[in-house]
Amino acid sequence: MELLQGGLKLRQLQVFREVLRTGSTRRAAMALGISQPAVSQHVKQLETTLGITLFKRSSNRIVPLQEAWELLRNVELAITSLDRLESSIFAMKNDEKQRIAIAAPSVFGFVTLPKVVAIIHSQTASNVRSISGSYDQIGEHILAGRADLGISRLPVDPRLFEWAPLGSARNVCIFHPDHRFARQARIEAQDLAGETIVDIDPQFAAHQMNFNALRFAGVEPDILVEFDCNGHEAGYVSAGLGISITNEIIAREYAAFRLGVKPVEPSAIYHYVAIWQKGRTFTNALNVSLEAIISVFAAMSPEAASRSKTTSASVPETVAPLM
Repeated sequence: MELLQGGLKLRQLQVFREVLRTGSTRRAAMALGISQPAVSQHVKQLETTLGITLFKRSSNRIVPLQEAWELLRNVELAITSLDRLESSIFAMKNDEKQRIAIAAPSVFGFVTLPKVVAIIHSQTASNVRSISGSYDQIGEHILAGRADLGISRLPVDPRLFEWAPLGSARNVCIFHPDHRFARQARIEAQDLAGETIVDIDPQFAAHQMNFNALRFAGVEPDILVEFDCNGHEAGYVSAGLGISITNEIIAREYAAFRLGVKPVEPSAIYHYVAIWQKGRTFTNALNVSLEAIISVFAAMSPEAASRSKTTSASVPETVAPLM
């Protein structure tokens, strides 16, 4: 806010972005429909306002410094958010269809989210923006207003979010269908001796739990590939490069890979939820979207489907449609 009050203007940021996009003040001027001296003036004003040198100047050209590229990342985010805000205001003024933004780990784009989008499309005039990220990032997307709904796991902060249960999952091992594990009823830690493993990065709790269990059983893990988000392991496993430990809900997203799936012992339990910002007022389109997420998870999970026969899967009272 202080920078905005001190003279930082959106036009300066737009010109700055175009200079880096096009590679020169001349091409930026052509793209923006203004003169080249005007472009140079906007860039100089931006540097003065920020108190940072962004370009090295030599003869008739300017060369971006590292500071310019670092600033560009945030400028792109800010301008994109403003563009989205402008579109949203225009839609509200003209009673146009609403865009629903759903944040979820990218792995849910394989099976779950396409089914959710199909329901939303069939019942509303809304389109959908899918935003990916880690479980921590899902919450950040919602709190920042980038997403309306999220697919996440417990625990979540009840001071910031409300949620609806989607299902619970235990650990499973996924493997190539021709693997020897196909003949076993379940996979235990000692069975992994001698197996190459495709594993999620060490900062994830799932990694620590899996490897603690292996080492407790006297097995030293042989990691072939580490990946940084769920979804990547399916390709390596389907290529026969190793086995991987995930959970039942994530494993359902790999149906097209036709992988073998067997329960793992010892196992943890994961509770999946749909989340939204606490106190959020829901439109009809958002109600439909939340119900779509709940119903798709119920249809895909035997446990959730069984529970839905005895309890209503309707949207909680806190998100009832506006009257």
